[in-house]
Amino acid sequence: MNTQTNLDELLSLSRFLGEEHRGLAILGEGNTSARIDAETFLVKASGSCLQTLAEDDVVACRFDKLLPMLELDALSDQEIEDHLLACRVDPESKKPSVETLFHAYLLSLPDIHFIGHTHSIPVNQILCSPRAEEFATRKRFPDEVVCCGAQSVFVPYTDPGLKLSQSIRDKTKAYLAEFGTPPRVILLANHGLITLGKTPGAVKAAMLMAHKSAEIFVGAAALGGPVFMSDADVDRIANRRDEHYRQRALKL
Repeated sequence: MNTQTNLDELLSLSRFLGEEHRGLAILGEGNTSARIDAETFLVKASGSCLQTLAEDDVVACRFDKLLPMLELDALSDQEIEDHLLACRVDPESKKPSVETLFHAYLLSLPDIHFIGHTHSIPVNQILCSPRAEEFATRKRFPDEVVCCGAQSVFVPYTDPGLKLSQSIRDKTKAYLAEFGTPPRVILLANHGLITLGKTPGAVKAAMLMAHKSAEIFVGAAALGGPVFMSDADVDRIANRRDEHYRQRALKL
């Protein structure tokens, strides 16, 4: 892959997700990443802002310095810090985000080349409520199925860092075993959401549709709902030939 092309696409995606009017991320919230090749990937630096992300706010990291961490039982905060600094391709670059480890895992999945993680306001309204898992596993309208998949991965609240990355790995592996394909949306209780895909467009589509779906869920809940689609209706949309054509046209 072309590193500069991936960097340009990552910067564009990051700034799009970070625009304040979208209600997805403010200040230093959220992070993004892009796969370069089998050995390396790009990720947002710790503390940088998505809306104003610049080239020097992006860090190239090595998969092989991070993925083995997922097999460890525990690491101190200092040990995690040391691993994050050691994974940098350029030792003079900024420190990667503390959530770099889950980016490394998700970017190692088949056909996953870009990732966005935000703290969408309406999504977090639900993820900070008793109805969080219901939001992840049941669908409300056809376009949500098309852009976000028939189900999302739901991860109960876990301390950000190693433990969260391990939980994301375990829940994603279970999803892969059941559905045979990586998820498009991962929902983190009391935290935020992750969207992933082959292209920046796939990440945007899933992020914006999850954001819209959350707004609909919250509004419907206030009116006595929401009313969910049946499993048969969700399966029908997920497997319709015309919807697959639309997914290809949208580069999902």
